[in-house]
Amino acid sequence: MGCAGSSQAKGDGAVKKIRKPKPWKHSPQITKSELMQMRDEFWDTAPHYGGRKEIWDALHAAADADLTLAQAIVDSAGVIVQSADLTVCYDERGAKYELPKYVLSEPINLIRDN
Repeated sequence: MGCAGSSQAKGDGAVKKIRKPKPWKHSPQITKSELMQMRDEFWDTAPHYGGRKEIWDALHAAADADLTLAQAIVDSAGVIVQSADLTVCYDERGAKYELPKYVLSEPINLIRDN
């Protein structure tokens, strides 16, 4: 019981505030259209990796939203945020959801399409 009491500040039921991923680079460099294609492919196949479709849908909506709306989406869907940048999340049943950084933010070396 002492352990549970001492870890209250670390997250026993506490909501973790989400943030955008830290700046990152993609190797090799990709264009905006290539990034969008990678994102589409990920979201089309993500539910097949396990977990519940409604949680994947909530994570997709959160990834496309600003931080305030994203926080509301994950909170209302019951998503347990392990990593504040949303790269690792769980649902109430313990299913793990891993999101690549490229669906959450753009790389700093992105080639802009003309």
